[in-house]
Amino acid sequence: MAQVPGMETSAISVLKRAVELDQTSRFQESLVCYQEGIQLLMDVLKAVKDDSKKVHYRQKIKGYMERAEQIKVHVNQLKEEGKYHEQIRIAEDATGYSYESLFRPYITGSLTEVWVEDPYIRHVHQLYNFLRFCEMLLKASCKVKRIHLLTSQDEADNSSQQTNALSELHQSLQSQGVGLDIHYSTFHDREIRLSYGRGGLDYFKKPKGRFSIGYCDYDLRQCQETTVDIFHSKHTKTQ
Repeated sequence: MAQVPGMETSAISVLKRAVELDQTSRFQESLVCYQEGIQLLMDVLKAVKDDSKKVHYRQKIKGYMERAEQIKVHVNQLKEEGKYHEQIRIAEDATGYSYESLFRPYITGSLTEVWVEDPYIRHVHQLYNFLRFCEMLLKASCKVKRIHLLTSQDEADNSSQQTNALSELHQSLQSQGVGLDIHYSTFHDREIRLSYGRGGLDYFKKPKGRFSIGYCDYDLRQCQETTVDIFHSKHTKTQ
């Protein structure tokens, strides 16, 4: 019983976040929080002995489950109609927006290919950003087999650095059973397609030093003010 208050506090915190995301139409993220919060409340329900409290928690769980199901139906309908659009605004100096945090709600088990179109995968920190993005995909609950990168060729003095880094990453991904297609072009738009998805990878601020908080953990890294638009297309992009 001593653990119940702590479990309840965690559930309330997660569900409060779910409601906030729900109210700002960030449905995919809110759905993840609803599911996590519901599971926490179910753990609380199993632990409590008081019958009146059990009734209270069952009602809460029922209400949150109904809302989660409504969101799921709504999102699926929008996706089917090709009308799904979600906008995430990242404030200046905000933290908590690692690739895992930002893209996880949109990655499903059926995801097999990813298209990244970003002209700025050239300098060392940008190449590391792309590496971390690839690592995120490998850790996610999906079956990505191929990643397509369209970027711009670096200036002559640094082109070998870009070429060598991407070649090494290509070999490393290949050893994990994932193909990497690299193409170069001249363009300015940034886009990530997870069959659904849009944004650029380089929205983080430069860390103050190699031993400053946020250097390794991108959830603790400060961000530049950015707007990320998430779209869902019924049909995947064809090359």
